[in-house]
Formats: sequence, structure tokens, C-alpha cells
Amino acid sequence: MTKPIQIDFVSDIVCPWCAIGLGELEKALANLTDIVAPDIHLQPFELNPTMPREGQGMAEHMEQKFGRKMDQVSEMRDMIRNRAADVGVTMTMREDSRIYNSFDAHRLLHWAGLAGKQVALKHALFTAYFTDGANIADPEILIAKAESVGLDPLEAREVLTSGRYTDEVRAAEQTWQRSGISSVPAIVINRKYLISGGQPAAVFEESLRRIAAEAA
Repeated sequence: MTKPIQIDFVSDIVCPWCAIGLGELEKALANLTDIVAPDIHLQPFELNPTMPREGQGMAEHMEQKFGRKMDQVSEMRDMIRNRAADVGVTMTMREDSRIYNSFDAHRLLHWAGLAGKQVALKHALFTAYFTDGANIADPEILIAKAESVGLDPLEAREVLTSGRYTDEVRAAEQTWQRSGISSVPAIVINRKYLISGGQPAAVFEESLRRIAAEAA
């Protein structure tokens, strides 16, 4: 008999390791269908909450935030690109790429969760940002991605223009911050076990097997 587990996946759309981590987690879960019955909740986290809607050039951002120039992180960028490809995510990050504000995307993900489309929309947003280089703060981009996964584009527009779910997303962000989450992805199992970072599928699988055994 499979063991039900709650998985809170705390992440941001503009975080490459979050895209990798979700893909690796899903690979692990595909090997555990006879052991665990996952209930995945995507939880909001903003790496750059003060980022303007028009975004900021990645090179400028990296230098301001981390004191690194793009040529200093090229090796890391190549490694991230390869890890992402392993889980089916094509990353086209370049020196002229931009980082955008993700708050409205998190509001839309909250709404998508109520309709059972949260994970599908998350993948669509990862593709929009990392593969297409799209501005995920642009309402038209968000609406199009919502429609692409079977959500009502008119309701998506109403969510974005009305500010709906602002309080819910802010409250969730604060809850996870108060619990000690300061970097993402953070994967919390049954509100008890923490797995940090974009781990390989084997690490997720081993951890989930152990948690399921403990619950038996």
C-alpha cells in the first residue's frame, strides 16, 4: 500500500536550481509509484522581491548582488545548463538575459493550485523564462501560459488585474521564511523533513523511501 506524503516545494520561477529540483523530484517520484502517493504543493518564494516589473540585466544583477561578473560564473552556468537538460529543461541564459519580478506569477500559481493545474503551470513558466527568455512579469505572457495548460484566460486576467491572492501569497512567503527557509529550492516532506537544493533524483528517491519506511 502506498503511503500518502505531503510535499511542499518552496521555490521561485527565476531560480534555475528550482527548475532542476522539480524535474529531479518528479524523476524520483516516477520510481516510487508503488511506495508513495505524493500531494505536491508549490509554495512561493521571491529571490528578488524588489525587482521592478521591467526587470534587470543579468550581468548587472549578478555583479550587484553577488559581486561577480558574468565571465566568472560561466562555468557554473554551463553546469546548470547541463543539469537542466537532464530533466528536459532547455536553458538559454546569456549575458544579455534579464531577471524579472515573479510576484504576479506566484499569485497565478496560487490560483492554478485551486484548479489542480499548479505543477503544469510551473513547468510552463519555467519554459517561458529559461527557454524563451520571456518576461514572466508581463500579464499577457502569464495569461498565455495559463491558457496553455488548460486554465481559463479570462479568469487568469481577472486574477492578475484585481490583485487577487496577494494576501495569501504574502502570508505563505512569510510562513516559510519564519520556518527558516532562506534559500530555494527547499523541499519539505510532511512538514517535518527538509531536503535542500536541486538534488539528483537518486537523493530524492532515497530520502522518500526512508520517510515512507518510517511511516509504515
